[in-house]
Amino acid sequence: MEQAYLCWAHGLDADPWGVKSKAMAEEARKTGLQLDALDFRGMADPDQRVDKIIAHLRDKQGPIVLAGSSMGGYVSAAAAQEIELAGLFLVAPAFYLPGYRKHVFFNLPDKIEVVHGWKDEVIPVDNSIRFSKLHNASLHIVRGDHRLSGLADEVAALFGRFLHTL
Repeated sequence: MEQAYLCWAHGLDADPWGVKSKAMAEEARKTGLQLDALDFRGMADPDQRVDKIIAHLRDKQGPIVLAGSSMGGYVSAAAAQEIELAGLFLVAPAFYLPGYRKHVFFNLPDKIEVVHGWKDEVIPVDNSIRFSKLHNASLHIVRGDHRLSGLADEVAALFGRFLHTL
């Protein structure tokens, strides 16, 4: 996937370049790819974020792979309604929550991986199980909380393996 465009969508209270995204960017570099990250800080509305990422992606060439955490996972999957994607890598995605407009997703790529923590106190792991079952996504449930604290290297390794399968 040499000419792929990789883009990261961070969560509500996160920064574009946190511990997880930096570790994932390093994994991407190992495969010859660069991970881009949009800055959504100050945007609390998930659907405004969806509009922003769709506008950003419209002029990108080559296969597009989106990765996102929490609200960024929702944003990535919702963007697939408008933009053809080669893959989705979702970390504790904010699915099936009040205040989010989309609860049914279509036009998703065949290659979807989801990582979620058993002890997530913000988004129930059952939401990722439901989504993964419905969309035939690979699901990795790890010993962790919502932020997957201390698990950045494990998430990055899963991301690296995901990139190799595209």
